[in-house]
Amino acid sequence: MRVFIATDMSQEIRKGLGDLQSELQSKVDAKRGDLKWVKPENIHLTLKFLGEIKDEQLVDVCNVVQDVAGRHERFELDIETVGSFGGRSARVLWIGVGRGGDHLLPLQKDLEQRLASAGWPAEARKFTGHLTLCRIRNPRIGAKLAAMTEEYRDFQLGTMLADSVSVYQSQLTPTGPIYTVLGNYKLQ
Repeated sequence: MRVFIATDMSQEIRKGLGDLQSELQSKVDAKRGDLKWVKPENIHLTLKFLGEIKDEQLVDVCNVVQDVAGRHERFELDIETVGSFGGRSARVLWIGVGRGGDHLLPLQKDLEQRLASAGWPAEARKFTGHLTLCRIRNPRIGAKLAAMTEEYRDFQLGTMLADSVSVYQSQLTPTGPIYTVLGNYKLQ
């Protein structure tokens, strides 16, 4: 099964994300297939992507996540600042985290270290807390969206309470991924 670990978004933040996506869509002249918007109900803040794991490994993953969650306090997290990955021709458009990120980083690092000790490879790239808004397939549209992020540099979506960490199964389908919560663990 394909598995990742994430913090969920509040309903208010999800609604704001949908509104932001609609606003951005109206500003970019993209054709069907140029980019793929993430459904607001599927947007989450990924802390660790494990990929394919064996069914019998799920218990170990959930135990690690439960233990790590129990050692960290809940915190408020600001969702702000639209940016992109991929340079001048963006491949991914995202919104980042602001205040509260100083609580998010130790949580993610603890999770990364504990999972690495349990046998899952550590991520080579530095962690950047973000929520993916869309994936871009057309370089021309990517360049347009990358340039557009400048006007959203000071954008403030809202604040949410990060109070749990979830283990998800991700099933890829032709109509988009289906996410199933396999375990949800409260922060203190």
